[in-house]
Amino acid sequence: MSRLTPKEMATQLGSGLLSFPVTPFAADFAFNETQYRANLDWLCGYNVAGLFAAGGTGEFFSLTPAEVEKVVTVAVAETKGRKPVIAPAGHGTAIAKDLAAAAERAGADGILLLPPYLVHSEQEGLAAHIASVCASTKLGVIVYNRDNAILNEDTLARLCERCPNLVGYKDGVGDVELMTRVYSRMGDRLTYIGGLPTAETFALPYLEMGVTTYSSAVFNFVPEFATAFYAAVRRQDRKAVYAGLRQFILPLIAIRNRKKGYAVSIIKAGMKAVGRDSGSVRSPLTDLTEAELAEVKTLVSNLDVRKLIA
Repeated sequence: MSRLTPKEMATQLGSGLLSFPVTPFAADFAFNETQYRANLDWLCGYNVAGLFAAGGTGEFFSLTPAEVEKVVTVAVAETKGRKPVIAPAGHGTAIAKDLAAAAERAGADGILLLPPYLVHSEQEGLAAHIASVCASTKLGVIVYNRDNAILNEDTLARLCERCPNLVGYKDGVGDVELMTRVYSRMGDRLTYIGGLPTAETFALPYLEMGVTTYSSAVFNFVPEFATAFYAAVRRQDRKAVYAGLRQFILPLIAIRNRKKGYAVSIIKAGMKAVGRDSGSVRSPLTDLTEAELAEVKTLVSNLDVRKLIA
């Protein structure tokens, strides 16, 4: 059972940096529980407001529902209440509701509702999908606004009236006008999370729009940098933020942009770079080349967190 009410969960997440731990795989691509526990224990030692188990960076799209429940169960057991654990739900409505029930069984503190599988739909269809999942669980739900599940402010407002446990809005679109309309309409009714790939690049402008937190994939392998960068964002230290972007984030993005799917692959490469090898990505994703892995290792070894500290 969750330790937090939906509102408490949302407030907690909005108070600090968030991250999506990778899901480690063994050589045969089975879930590597031992490495996952070690990674989580390490990450819990840093100042992070919540961990999203089996999320996008955790390769939710490649996991079976049974594997998702296993990963979330292990995350809850290993974190031992040190950090809130948010579980994923997605695919079609029926499977999403099953995954929400699995999250409750596992003792997760909330749910991130990812876009439904494959299809595009109208606002009323998206609303019915989200409302159905919210009604199926007592946990707080964060809706992930991206790809084929982009809500406008009117739909979101109606859902918030209908679903008291819809407490978060994670933006993965980068539409500044839409984000402004949403925040102007909903205000403090929701906790807003930046969810674009390499969210650090959008952190400062999004803070101005009421987005107090974001999910940092690089926290997986450079947590000291990620937390220092977040602190610089929150104090609106433009000099420090741009130093971090130039020194690490933008060169990392340049590697990430070379191939489709590298947004996840480059994080697993980062885990190898710091001696926390969490295996390869599952297909249809592909790993970085050895030369690209060497580039990531160089970026990590040259990282100077002191430039971000006030």
